[in-house]
Amino acid sequence: MDINNKARIHWACRRGMRELDISIMPFFEHEYDTLSDNDKQAFVRLLTCDDPDLFNWLMNHGSPEDPELARMVALIQSRNMARGPVAL
Repeated sequence: MDINNKARIHWACRRGMRELDISIMPFFEHEYDTLSDNDKQAFVRLLTCDDPDLFNWLMNHGSPEDPELARMVALIQSRNMARGPVAL
């Protein structure tokens, strides 16, 4: 997926699992444009992972073996925490 195709990436962020939507969508909406191209590529790669894996990683029940994806998960968690709770 092209890192500049924001409409397609936005669609890929919609997971259908509330816990994932609460973590991934706000990060995309508030942080994606500020990421480096390498971080954008890592984020897009993260979106190709299975929902159960994403859920476990974002809820601190393990982490990806890939260090780049693990760093992206940590970045999502830290940026979301800094922004505060999300109301849906």
